[in-house]
Amino acid sequence: MTRSLQAVAYRRPSALESAADGRLLGLETSRGATPTGLQDHPRFFSGFVTSPQIAAAALLAVADVAAARYYQPQLRASLDPVVTGNGDRLRFESFSGCGGVYARLDVLTPGLDGGEVGHGTTNVDVNNPLREALSRIGSDDPLHLRVGPDELAVTTLDGPVVEKKVPLPDRWLRGFAEAQVIAAGFDLRAELPADEAVRFLRGLPRAGGTRRSAAGPRWVVPMGHGLRPTTRPVPGAVCLPGPERLAALQRVLRHATALRVYGPAVGGAAAEAAAWEVVLPGMRLTLTLSPDASRGFSGEGGALDALATEEAAEDAELIAVLLAWEPRVDVADLAAAAGLTPERVRAALVRLGTSGRVGYDTAEAAYFHRELPYDAERVEKHNPRLRSARALVAAGAVSLDGPLATVTAEDGHAHRVRDEAGVLTCSCLWWAKYRGGRGPCKHALAVRMVRRGAATEQGRAVVGGGAR
Repeated sequence: MTRSLQAVAYRRPSALESAADGRLLGLETSRGATPTGLQDHPRFFSGFVTSPQIAAAALLAVADVAAARYYQPQLRASLDPVVTGNGDRLRFESFSGCGGVYARLDVLTPGLDGGEVGHGTTNVDVNNPLREALSRIGSDDPLHLRVGPDELAVTTLDGPVVEKKVPLPDRWLRGFAEAQVIAAGFDLRAELPADEAVRFLRGLPRAGGTRRSAAGPRWVVPMGHGLRPTTRPVPGAVCLPGPERLAALQRVLRHATALRVYGPAVGGAAAEAAAWEVVLPGMRLTLTLSPDASRGFSGEGGALDALATEEAAEDAELIAVLLAWEPRVDVADLAAAAGLTPERVRAALVRLGTSGRVGYDTAEAAYFHRELPYDAERVEKHNPRLRSARALVAAGAVSLDGPLATVTAEDGHAHRVRDEAGVLTCSCLWWAKYRGGRGPCKHALAVRMVRRGAATEQGRAVVGGGAR
């Protein structure tokens, strides 16, 4: 597994301090992307939060996920959350060390008071002493929040004084980005009022408990104002894969006003990813779970088709220039500005999602602009199926015959790829095992590349003939 060391530097540790008008929560930032380019220690906010105790608990929940491994928990995980300023809100994101749980806290306009929100994305330091201090915040304590260095630090500190170096596997990077693309296929499946939300979530198994999902995926189905478990994916059911992975939501349960559940339409008995959102006063806390605790997001392959097209690559570069840290990306506006169809804009956003340049908000059913503070190009470059498919195309291993195609693998074995109503099936072991549930195999991906290339050449020939 390819990995690198990510160096994250802060001017000083984040801390909770006493102030004349209450408490001051200073969250220190690292190097990050802003509208003016990369900047050391950008500042995104200085003002008050309207619900201090709730904000502290929700931030701790995001930090819990960043520090957790829900699969093979004996291995270490310690990656600082990511913060994005979108002009009208602050978003705090994290991804578990095992690559199977994505967390995001959206602190919305009603949750902030007395300060303007900036634009950009960077890491934010959440250390153990800060975690302990946040857990002691009372509901009556006014809380001033500063995201980024204060003016004194900017003018008097010379260089970083806190530096962390953490391993950053390619699989972790791909999973962080892939989770956004998968969530874009979700719809709202259930909404529970506060009392039912608390009852349901408190009844779930905790991490380390004896009830596990070894018998297969769990499912729940909306009934009345609540959710009831079911043994099979009946119409309207939502998959609950590894329910102990929702433990971080326990921190905010007593403040919840509702619970929303998002997921894809049930398409069979296979486990599915799902998003669980706790609605809080002025905030939303969302956990997105991979289809199984032992299965991270990196291998889902939901964006491989978009990554395989040269047209989407060019469109993505154009769309990236037009993004302006919007909290809600409007596809129609982008299509008009770029001179593209809405379909091509959506494909470009999928591609940008796989490189960490946009996230997806299930509550608003819209992408938002952010730039992950990691080497985003590695997400696409090191995708093994994409690399293998391009190698097969380059080697001339694909032979087309109408709806059929033959792909000769590196070992000389020929695989048959068939187009069935737009879905490419394959005779390989990957397709036999997953039946398309984890994206296309490398052979189907190679066939799609070749067919798109042939269609492009044919279109050019028609245009050239018309010109004559």
